[in-house]
Amino acid sequence: MATKFVYLFSEGNGKMRELLGGKGANLAEMTNLGMPVPQGFTITTEACTQYYEDGEQINDEIQAQIMEYIAKMEEITGKKFGDLENPLLVSVRSGARASMPGMMDTILNLGLNEEVVEVIAKMSGNPRWAYDCYRRFIQMYSDVVMEVGKKYFEELIDQMKAKRGVTQDVELTAEDLKELAGQFKAEYKSKIGQDFPTDPKEQLMGAIKAVFRSWNNPRAIVYRRMNDIPGSWGTAVNVQSMAFGNMGDDCGTGVAFTRNPATGEKKLMGEFLTNAQGEDVVAGVRTPMPIEEMAQKFPEAFAQFQSVCKTLEDHYRDMQDMEFTVEHGKLYMLQTRNGKRTAAAALKIACDLVDEKMISEQQAVAMIDPRNLDTLLHPQFDPAALKKATPVASALPASPGAACGKIVFTAEDAKEWAERGEKVVLVRLETSPEDIEGMVASQGILTVRGGMTSHAAVVARGMGTCCVSGCGAIKMDEENKQFELAGKTYHEGDWLSLDGSTGNIYGEAIPTVDASISGEFGRIMAWADKYRAMKVRTNADNPRDTAQAVKFGAEGIGLCRTEHMFFEADRIPAIREMICSDTVEQREKALAKLEPMQQGDFEAMYEALEGRPMTVRFLDPPLHEFVPTEEADIEKLAHDMNKSVADIKAIIASLHEFNPMMGHRGCRLAVTFPEIAAMQTRAVIKAALNIKAKHPDWDMVPEIMIPLVGEVKELAFVKKTVVETADAIIKAAGSDMKYKVGTMIEIPRAALTADQIAKEAEFFSFGTNDLTQMTFGFSRDDAGKFLDAYYANKIYESDPFARLDQTGVGRLVEMACKLGRQTRPDLKLGICGEHGGDPSSVEFCHNVGLDYVSCSPFRVPIARLAAAQAAIKNPRK
Repeated sequence: MATKFVYLFSEGNGKMRELLGGKGANLAEMTNLGMPVPQGFTITTEACTQYYEDGEQINDEIQAQIMEYIAKMEEITGKKFGDLENPLLVSVRSGARASMPGMMDTILNLGLNEEVVEVIAKMSGNPRWAYDCYRRFIQMYSDVVMEVGKKYFEELIDQMKAKRGVTQDVELTAEDLKELAGQFKAEYKSKIGQDFPTDPKEQLMGAIKAVFRSWNNPRAIVYRRMNDIPGSWGTAVNVQSMAFGNMGDDCGTGVAFTRNPATGEKKLMGEFLTNAQGEDVVAGVRTPMPIEEMAQKFPEAFAQFQSVCKTLEDHYRDMQDMEFTVEHGKLYMLQTRNGKRTAAAALKIACDLVDEKMISEQQAVAMIDPRNLDTLLHPQFDPAALKKATPVASALPASPGAACGKIVFTAEDAKEWAERGEKVVLVRLETSPEDIEGMVASQGILTVRGGMTSHAAVVARGMGTCCVSGCGAIKMDEENKQFELAGKTYHEGDWLSLDGSTGNIYGEAIPTVDASISGEFGRIMAWADKYRAMKVRTNADNPRDTAQAVKFGAEGIGLCRTEHMFFEADRIPAIREMICSDTVEQREKALAKLEPMQQGDFEAMYEALEGRPMTVRFLDPPLHEFVPTEEADIEKLAHDMNKSVADIKAIIASLHEFNPMMGHRGCRLAVTFPEIAAMQTRAVIKAALNIKAKHPDWDMVPEIMIPLVGEVKELAFVKKTVVETADAIIKAAGSDMKYKVGTMIEIPRAALTADQIAKEAEFFSFGTNDLTQMTFGFSRDDAGKFLDAYYANKIYESDPFARLDQTGVGRLVEMACKLGRQTRPDLKLGICGEHGGDPSSVEFCHNVGLDYVSCSPFRVPIARLAAAQAAIKNPRK
């Protein structure tokens, strides 16, 4: 049987997201619920993947099915494409299975040409509306399908408004719009070299191709990489008969949420524009009115809309984001989806839905995107500084949080300035989806136009970036990179602060402070802890970070990097002395200076942990990282060591390595200089004994981790030093304290021989940063030079250092787990690379049976939630 590539809305349902995309599945579901949905059909995601397989062509089979469904749609609507009596006009919209607001393209009013526009002008008795639709269609089709930039058309509109002495598009007459349509077609011909297409079926095929093509536009690829959406999914296309919100003052269009997407409050929130089309609200071209005003203008449609909202929220059991149109007082629903929301709103809505008996605790935990928690843990303005500051203006609080940075005017500049370490605020007339990378690089976003549901607002909320939108008081001068606000001119590089929770704008730098966490956060986290199977530890090297992580719910330290303790000014001389020593005795003398410092650090961290476990990794980096580079420092070291400057320079030169990542580091240092491992063992064990004496009820079992092992014999060699040293100290103290010696699996050979290594190691911790570098054969620090080309050419979809490569590196992890536990069934398994805080990587760790993940302090709540979601999705036997 031939594949079915096209479905009427009445043939689908809400469970068919993978095939019909989110928008198509929800249109089908609303149709089934008997809602006023303008009818149409969905072309499946499989047709999109087929389009790419066929070399970006729509094959005959798919084209034939589309034609068949146009006929069915004509039958349902009683209108016909290109008909001169009752013409059919449609919208063409994308709809992937994961919501990607603003990332892909839309075309409205398709089916118009010179004859049809005159027919609808006569039929409706409203020529202004007819020509408004026509000029919009030419502009959208040219931009989206033929890739002629929007700006050329915007310039023509601005010229026309100036000529007529008006400021708003709605003030242009039917004649003005007719003239504009002619100018637009001439512009199209001059850019493309052929006439604007008049056949509606040719227009439709062009539009469908453009939507398929937009799945791989640069902004969509960046968004997918940020949100972990596979490129193989493809997008569906929805072809829907038009409902017109721009036919006059008894028409309009709006976007609304069943709850407030910024705070989570249970109250309808939205915006409405009379005499407008849907894109006007979302694109933020005009600043709309609040949804409540719709009740005065269209009481019947508003009452019906309120009942639709309740039905949809009860049906989906989640906050809905809806687009709708009112045509001559009649309501039409254009789409619904689970709304994007801020992290604070997500927690409140999840808790409220549990209290309203709409969902279970597990469903509440599962519905929150762990990555969004980041925003709750990040800065707000310092209240004292905020009190002293006076806002220069106020606009719409579109996405909460505090942002302070230097003004930039383009997405490219935002990215460039951020790469050199500057904090920036992006100021735009309105953002467009092309600005996504600049938005990611910015502390905050300020727009002159647009409302709470504009592109900038929706995208900023999704990524947890502060955004203030619709500041009409700004007089923008993009060309000279400046703007005027409240009588002052602001230039590129000036400081600006934005409060995304109040909408206030400050013409100065206001310091920020760490966020405080609300009660709902505690409830959700308690539920997450109840359902997760894995523990969550932190990577920390000092008491401050340890205490912060414990506050965020860390259950111990999975990685304490001891070398970070050596870089402080009072310690570096001793480590340099050790490196430049000629004999074991000299080295031991230098190490004896370091030992009490290291022991003191461990004691302070054990105190901060309050009896939780700590894995201490022994010295890992190559020694050249500790040696001086400045002439004055070299001279001082020579003087302290009683050596000549030339001798010291010779030692430094001898430490130079061609490939330090694979050089003299990790356990190789302890094989060459066992005295380093002995000193570190003494520091850990003595610290643990002292803390145990102070806190007898704390369970102290030090965990010593030997890094970079690739051969069981090297582990056995270093372990012998550790065990002899530790046993002697414990015996002398008259204690029976237990300790563990394990290793970090970060060399592919260690994963491949994990059954042998487990004979010596009591635990494995996967160092996936190095394991990724070694497996891919490229360095994390240099990968930036070519990764962009790899994304552009679809070789990689995501950065393997940010998201664990499950097919390659993941296979090594899984193999090491199985082999290790065959040898030692009680082998403890964890991960301490950066991947420990990435939700998709955490899910993988749960699935392969790790006991814990370890991540940086601020990612601990993210890992706790991700671990719970993994356990709910795939419970351990």
